[in-house]
Amino acid sequence: MIKLVACDLDGTLFNSNMAVSNANAQAVKNAQENGIEFLIATGRAPRESRSILRDANLQTGFINLNGALVFDEQNKLMVKHSIPNVKALEIIKLLHRENFYFEILTENQVYTENLDQRIANVAHLMVDLNPLLDFRQAVAISVGNKAILNMKQVPKFEDLLQDPKIEIMKFIAFDARGHEAFTDVKKAIAQMGDLVVTSSSSSNIEINDAQAQKGIALLDYAKLKNIKREEIAAIGDNLNDESMIREAGVGVAMGNAIPAIKHLAQVITKNNNEDGVAYILNQFVKENKQD
Repeated sequence: MIKLVACDLDGTLFNSNMAVSNANAQAVKNAQENGIEFLIATGRAPRESRSILRDANLQTGFINLNGALVFDEQNKLMVKHSIPNVKALEIIKLLHRENFYFEILTENQVYTENLDQRIANVAHLMVDLNPLLDFRQAVAISVGNKAILNMKQVPKFEDLLQDPKIEIMKFIAFDARGHEAFTDVKKAIAQMGDLVVTSSSSSNIEINDAQAQKGIALLDYAKLKNIKREEIAAIGDNLNDESMIREAGVGVAMGNAIPAIKHLAQVITKNNNEDGVAYILNQFVKENKQD
């Protein structure tokens, strides 16, 4: 019996327009009404992800920033893993030296040094996740996206570290050339220790504290709720979903998932433009009733 489902957003619960379809929203509500707790597991920050879910009229718990923060349905903070300032400064210097565009995420804010570059990189990400979109369409969508509107531009990232109230939860770096562009940087980050590098598309890398992984966060949360591993399912499509799909009792890959995730999962559902989340959630509800 499935009691807890963790679900990624981009390329998973979201369709090509970065929206939650009516079918997916209704399936989430149906699962909740039938005793299945639904947890969003995303690399996005809390404010941004909550805003998106409110638009779909959904109330859920959240694994945010790849597991750096975990909240229950009542918005109570359950888990937190930030990046120490000393390590954060090393990462800033490295990414600047290697000329990558990147962003810094705290619990409540996404920071950039160049908003125009952010729009272009979101558009590349959308095209990467949704091949039916062309770049011009993606730019038009990304300009009005909440992720853009809620961002804060700062002159220098180093200045953030001077504020004692700032806790850095995640870095995300972009490059349209793909994963090969990050080879040297990933080696350098690995040498720093106590950090983890994942990805939500072929055009980015995401850097977190080593404990801030979706799979670790999911199991920690389940333990607090007395939910067994075999009662957990995880749904995703990309590399930053790998840990939770590996750790869950039932790992579900989207039809549009990368090959590595499909190979890892026990189940493959429909793609994100065919309401793949709704399809598998409805299966879980049906199977639970038969148990």
